[in-house]
Amino acid sequence: MFNRPTERFGLRADLRRRSERRVQPAEANPGRPNSILNESAEKETAHPIIRLVSHGVASKPPAGTTIEDALEFADQDTEHLAMLFYPEPDPEQIAELGTAWSLHPVMLEDILLAGQRPKIERYGDVLFLVVRSARYVDELEEVQFAEFHILVRRGAVAVICQDSQWLDGTETPDLDEEHPFETMQHDNSILANVNLLTLGVEAVVYRVIDEIVDRYEPVLRGLEIDKEQVERQVFGGDTAVAERIYRLSQEVVDMQQTVSSMSEVLTALKGGHEKYQIPPELQKYLDDVADHLAKAATHSRDLREELAQILTVNSTLVAQRQNEDMKKISGWAAILFAPTLVGAIYGMNFDVMPELHWAFGYPMALGLMLVLTVGLYIIFKRSKWM
Repeated sequence: MFNRPTERFGLRADLRRRSERRVQPAEANPGRPNSILNESAEKETAHPIIRLVSHGVASKPPAGTTIEDALEFADQDTEHLAMLFYPEPDPEQIAELGTAWSLHPVMLEDILLAGQRPKIERYGDVLFLVVRSARYVDELEEVQFAEFHILVRRGAVAVICQDSQWLDGTETPDLDEEHPFETMQHDNSILANVNLLTLGVEAVVYRVIDEIVDRYEPVLRGLEIDKEQVERQVFGGDTAVAERIYRLSQEVVDMQQTVSSMSEVLTALKGGHEKYQIPPELQKYLDDVADHLAKAATHSRDLREELAQILTVNSTLVAQRQNEDMKKISGWAAILFAPTLVGAIYGMNFDVMPELHWAFGYPMALGLMLVLTVGLYIIFKRSKWM
């Protein structure tokens, strides 16, 4: 098994966790069906997908095999492994799993409420992981996250899909019993690598995390493409680009937080190598995943900084355009003020104003207005104020 990053005991810490958990589901991603409690009451109860592995070779169990039967199979031999997948879990299924595995009440509450950031915790002999996959929807310019809970104990592992999606983004209603095993990358199946499965339940955890982390890079590439489009918009003078920058920055922030939390989970997993005697071969696999995760962290951090710089540049360009507009407004105001001044002077109606009785007074006033107007226009034009 693996190590946990922090201790979880103490009444005050426990109460604080419970309070935070009640708030997190609503804040994590509004509108997202991330809690089992939000499932429709009319939905038929689905059974978990069970696979039994013996000496690295997986097989379907007989019809009617229960969780207890799978655990009994896993306890028969150290080379046996029971795998449970919950595409659309409901409270009854989780209660059944909790009874069969003797799960801690706090863990059951976490599973039922969902809506949590990636983390790793240990309750007795059961390791509890929360991981989050990501998928970029280019049409919406939005990163969609899917939450998965992984429960690990000696000889058995359970994967719970909290958002009605599998790792590749397939909606769980569209899944068949083979889909969770055939859509994995590399060997195209979570059960294809016999040598890997002989390493135990930790190998399944590695495959799930590896698949999730590998899908971070396409998401970041999608964000990168949109960032380049934003740059062109900024220098093209699009006045509506600021809102797009803010939205894209929020997606990058969410992605960066997910990657950061996953890094903490992976660090905790690696920290339990010696204590739980993880096979050296599996340690190498985890090191490779850690390397990919580090690249994703760097990429997301760079994207966030670049978007911040783009926003600064856009603000500067907007200020420059506003300054140019102010120059034009000021120039035209001065041009219009000149004839207004002449008209105001000769409209004061004083008795002694020789020009009023001069035959050329009116043409002179008009000429003066014209000269001042044209002269000021030429001056402002040369100064690039017009």
